[in-house]
Order: sequence, then structure tokens, then C-alpha cells
Amino acid sequence: MADGGGDEKVSSSTPALFISYASQDATLAEAIVEALERQGLKCWIAPRDVAPGAHYASEIVHAIDSANAIVLILSRDAASSPHVLRELERATSKRHPVVTLRLDQAPLPAEFEYFLNTTQWLDASSGDTVRILPKLIAAVQLAIRIPAVTPVGAPTAHAPASAVPRRSPNRTSLLVASVVGLGLVGFAADRLWFSSRRAAGTPAPAPTGSAPAPATAAPTIPEKSVAVLPFVDMSEKKDQEYFADGMAEEVLDLLSRIPSIRVIGRTSSFQFKGKNEDLRTIGRALGAAYVVEGSVRKSGDRLRVTAQLIGARDGSHLWSETYDESAGDVLKVQDKIAFSLVRALQVTVDADDLHVSPGLKSTEAYDLYLRGQHAIEHYNRQGFEAAVVYFQQALEVDPTSERAALWLAVAQNNLALWGFAPPREGFERARLSAQRALKLNPRSGLAHGILASIRSVYDWDWQSADHESVQAVMLEPRSSSVLGLAGLAHSGSRLDEAARLLSAGIAVDPLNAAWREELGNIRCREGRLPEAETELREVLELSPTYGQAHFYLGRILLAEGKREAALDEMQREAPESGRDAGLAIIYHAIGRKGDSDAALTRLTRDRASDAAYEIAEAHAFRGEIDEAFEWLNHAYQQKDVELYAIKGEPLLKALEPDTRYKAFMHKMNLPE
Repeated sequence: MADGGGDEKVSSSTPALFISYASQDATLAEAIVEALERQGLKCWIAPRDVAPGAHYASEIVHAIDSANAIVLILSRDAASSPHVLRELERATSKRHPVVTLRLDQAPLPAEFEYFLNTTQWLDASSGDTVRILPKLIAAVQLAIRIPAVTPVGAPTAHAPASAVPRRSPNRTSLLVASVVGLGLVGFAADRLWFSSRRAAGTPAPAPTGSAPAPATAAPTIPEKSVAVLPFVDMSEKKDQEYFADGMAEEVLDLLSRIPSIRVIGRTSSFQFKGKNEDLRTIGRALGAAYVVEGSVRKSGDRLRVTAQLIGARDGSHLWSETYDESAGDVLKVQDKIAFSLVRALQVTVDADDLHVSPGLKSTEAYDLYLRGQHAIEHYNRQGFEAAVVYFQQALEVDPTSERAALWLAVAQNNLALWGFAPPREGFERARLSAQRALKLNPRSGLAHGILASIRSVYDWDWQSADHESVQAVMLEPRSSSVLGLAGLAHSGSRLDEAARLLSAGIAVDPLNAAWREELGNIRCREGRLPEAETELREVLELSPTYGQAHFYLGRILLAEGKREAALDEMQREAPESGRDAGLAIIYHAIGRKGDSDAALTRLTRDRASDAAYEIAEAHAFRGEIDEAFEWLNHAYQQKDVELYAIKGEPLLKALEPDTRYKAFMHKMNLPE
């Protein structure tokens, strides 16, 4: 059971079901509750149903006593939780039926076996909780009607903890026919798909209340963890770098679909592109037990791909293979490589996990798509604009290409986010492309992530942003891009949730400077300045020229009272990345009014059309309240992309006592 408190009231009606779970399984537990309650089965779950100010333990005891049955979400974490054990003991002492949903095959302590030896038993250890949902609903309906329930199956006394069961492709249930008409589709089923994948071993966000530590802080490297490095272009003309990068990324994407393998994010793996680092060093830096590297040689219509798997601890070569195919069979080659890697890692998976439709029917469209992917990685205006052209061309060749539509949305969203396109033009184009991608593939988490970002940064529609981000993470919980976009979507209104999601994204992609910068800014707005400083220094260590990193670090140092260090950082920032805004603030803090005035004058002259929010911040810090509100209103009219992060902004503290600030926050759909 989750250990934290809640702030929602207990329902006045008696709950039919008490939900017992470990806090690590909170997302799955919430999804199950949603699915059950959609069928009219009232649930009690902490912390949602703990009354504010109530004694936590007594609320739980009362809820267990008054429930008709208990749903136990049993996992490795639940089996080691004293809270779950006490709940189970209380339930059985009251002779309540217990319906157990087992998420994995971890060995059970003797006391759990003692209490569970006569309970209803459902096995979701294969990772597909969605398919078990009808049986769960039928089981709890039966448990409510019949006090004593005959067990469907008993726990395995000492199942090997490392077992990853193979899903039976024809698994059926005698109860399916009776619940086909329950309408278990859409949102709740998607949440369960996400959560069951996570329960099977997928790294995912920790429950709200404490953000997980970045992966680099982990004391051990998971045994089944792998990083896919950029493949080397061995073509004679050295003109196939885009193709080699695409090959590596496709293999990475295929592997990331396997729940039992932890796959390091692309941003981190590609940090080592073109570097002759020792693979053991790379493994330690990325937190990966294994490293995949390879090469591509393309000549005419022939393609040769070599890939090898290396143990990062000792540099041992565990597997290697060369594939000679027609260039038109590139997608088949990717599947072959991924399947061979899985076998080499000795992981048992379903064939379905490796044969995902690529959404590309044309070799020409695929080539254009890869060129667009290569262009977008330049992370500048030219790269984003070139990517838009490539993806649009790919869609002209193949209008059914979901990936081309999806990454067109990414490129257009980046142009708007980075200020390279007017917000109204850039974000609306990105929205249309993301919606097109969703029509082609309704299960695209990244498309939902882009829409979540737009809803937050551009629409300031926090409720819709929350909905889209939940959808995104449910569908692609292992994607750093999705987790980061979801964090970004929350960072306007729910700082704790934003930090949780960004931390989870960093755990998957530990060298991702973008998510660390955003997390650092959130920590600053929360007043957690030492943590904020740590994140921004990490950003600069990863990328010394990262845009606005010196600016944000300078602001943090200023808030910590380190004025000279703050000035030094701000002077290192590029002019287009906020240097004058920062100097106007810091010069004012150290009493250099003339220099502050000059910096603010330059900022206003050069950036009035696209930096109104920064100008407002400078005026607010200088105590020029009327001017600050004037520029805040300009920022609102301009749809300034920085305005979404106004909540908790320390530079605007001087505005908070003014009634105009409350009115402005209301206009932004935010609490004052």
C-alpha cells in the first residue's frame, strides 16, 4: 500500500473492494481501480480515499473491515512490503475473500504463502494485464457474491526470480465469453497495458512523492541492460551516415519494446558517436551491462550490416554476425539483428515483441524518413527546417507513414519551442501533424506527448495536457522522449509530477541534457536550490554550450546568494540565449545600475517581439512593477513559449502581493 498521505475525501458509500498494493505499483493499481469502477465496482485505495487529517492506519483498517473483498496486486515489491502483509493479515482475519493478481514470479515469503493458500489467483506474470482484466472483473464480482472462493490456482512456492514467462499465443479464459460485452476498451485498457509492462520489469516513474534518483547514481548495473551505439558508416563515399544512424536507432527501438530488457536512451548512447572510447568505460557511463555496436556498408542496391554484442564489464565479445541483403530488405535486417541480440542476451520473449509493423511501405519513403531523422539531430534551425522537408516528402511518397507524420510533428514542435517559428504558426502545424500521426497509429505515445507539450506550452490548458501526458506515458513508458515531454507538460502546473516524470526520463537516458535542464529549473521554482544547481552543472558537463544552461545556472547561483559566481555564469551565456536578461538582473543585484539599465535596454530593443517574458522578469526583479505587468501582458498576447513556467518563478516574487498578479494567474488557468 502506498505510504504517503492523500488529499481526497473518503466516499460516503461502502466500498466493495479494498485495493492492496506496493507503492512501486501505484500506476497499475490506479489503472485497475479505474477499470473496476467503470464496471460499477466501488474501490477504496490509498492515498486517494484517505480523508485529509485522518489517521492513516486507522483509515486503512476501517476500509479493510468494511470492504466486501480484497484485491491484492502481488509483485516482488508487494511481497517485501510489511504494509501489504499487514493488510493481507487483517483481511484474512475478517474472512474477506482475497483476489490476487500476480505480476511476476518472484519467490513469496512463507507468511504470504500462508495467507494466500486458499485465495482466488490470477496470473499476469507474462506482462499482459489487459488480457487478464476480464477475468479479474469476473473474479471480484464472484468474490463479492460468494464469501468463500475456491482457488483458481495456487502460488508457486519458489519460482525463480529471474524467470520471464513466455506468453501463450492462444491463452484463453472460460470467463471471457461472459464479459465480452463489458466495453473494456480505450483509456483504462491502455493504462493497464502500460502498467503491466512496467510490472514485468520496465523502468518507469516512481509514485508521486519522491522522485527516483538518476540512473547514474545506481549502485549496480542491471544484468539485462543494453546500450546501442551509433553504427559506423563504412561505405566507400562515406555518405551513408544518416542510414547508419537510422539502422542503430531502429534496432534500439525494437529492443526497447521488450519489457525485460533495460535499453539506454538514444540521446545518451549517441553521445559516444565518433569517439574512440573503451567500451567498458561507455558501459559504466551509461549504466549498461552490454553494448551493441555495428557498421553499415551500402553499395548500389546491396547492403551489408555487421553487428556485435559486447560485455561492458570485461569487453568480451559475446556475439557477432554479418548480414548481406538487398537494400530493399533493410527492415527485415533490423528484425534479424534484434532477434539475434535477444537470443544472445538469453531473454525469452514473444515473437510479437519483435515483429512490429514499421509503418513504412516504401524504400524511398524510408530513406527520406532517415534523412529527416539525421537532420533533426543537428538541433538548430537549419536542421529542423530540413527535417520538415524530408518528412513532408516521405509523406508524399507514402501518405500512410505514421512515423513520417510523427516526426514531422516533432520537427515542427521544435521549431516553435526553440523560437524559430511564430508560436501560433509553429504549434498549430505541429498539432495537425501529431493528430495525423494518431489517426495512422492511435497507440503512438510520442504523438500524445507532443500534444501534451502543445496543450501546456501553447494552449495553457493544463487539464488537457495532463490527459495527453498520461496517455503518452501509458503507451510508451520506456521512452525518454515521451517521459520528458510528459514532464514538460506538467511543469506549468504540477511541479512535483513534472520532476517525477523528468527523473524517470533521465533514468532511461542518463546523458540527456535537455531533461536535466528542465528538471533543474523545476527544482529552482520549488526552492530546492542545491538540487537545481547540481542538475544545471551536470547539463554543462554534458554539453558546455547548451543553450541557456549558463543563464539558468546564473539565476540559481544568484538565488543562493553567490552573486559573483552568478555574474560569471551569465557572462558566459550566448547573446541569443538570454545573456542580457540575466545581466540586467544580476547587475541590479550587485548595485551596478548603469550596467543593468544598459543590458535591459539592449534586451528590449533586440528581443521585444520574442522575449517579452524575460523582459517582464527583469523589470519585476528590479522592482519596476507596472512595467513588469505591461510586459507580462505582451508575453500573453505573443503566446511567449516561456510563459508556461510562470508558476513558482522566483524572479516574479515582487509581483505576488499585487492584485494584478492573481488576475494574471487566473487568466493563465493557474491558481494564484
